[in-house]
Amino acid sequence: MRHRKAGKKLSRNASHRRALLRNLVTELLRHGRIKTTLAKAKAMQSVAEKMITLGKRGDLHARRQALSFIQSKDMVHELFDTIAARYADRHGGYTRVLKLGQRQGDAAHIAIIELVEEK
Repeated sequence: MRHRKAGKKLSRNASHRRALLRNLVTELLRHGRIKTTLAKAKAMQSVAEKMITLGKRGDLHARRQALSFIQSKDMVHELFDTIAARYADRHGGYTRVLKLGQRQGDAAHIAIIELVEEK
């Protein structure tokens, strides 16, 4: 039984999966949009939204929690200063996954994950 086992394994062990998600979330916050496989995009979507929610909280404990996950200090500063301010009036749904089709070489499903622009 697979009760209370949330998240996809992505054919990796726990440390490799955590490192992959850390890198993907850091690059998403840096560039605003990244292209990856659909499974990785769906797996990192909830983690990225949790990081933006930490940025919106804005206290010292939230900053330390974000620093323990996001790879670079300057991205944490940008998250807490600019990205969190952009989503101050939004209650969740900070990212969007757009399907692109299949990759030519191995037919993996490719997607773009991006930060939703506030209008």
